Amino acid sequence: MENELFDMHAELCKTLSDPKRLRILYLIGNKEKSVSELVKQSGLRQANISQHLAILRQKGVVSTKRNGKLVLYRIAFPKMVKACNLIREVLLEQAKQKQKIFKGGRK
Repeated sequence: MENELFDMHAELCKTLSDPKRLRILYLIGNKEKSVSELVKQSGLRQANISQHLAILRQKGVVSTKRNGKLVLYRIAFPKMVKACNLIREVLLEQAKQKQKIFKGGRK
């Protein structure tokens, strides 16, 4: 079971390794959004958004809900947003630390 969990973790990380997919996740956040809303907010082409959403859906990161003809996307597991935010916080801390080291070395 533990090896399966590591495999699943690695697969999820591969899915989230694309910056556009991460951006889509942040744009969806805790709200349901349509492809057209994501296109407007991201500046990406509809075909590109749809392609990334298909991958995220296939991997179980996002789920959909129909509202008439409109398809709304949402994060399948809200903890996913929390996990991404935590990683982002670590990256910001690393960037600040590197900046301090860089400034300290210039004296």
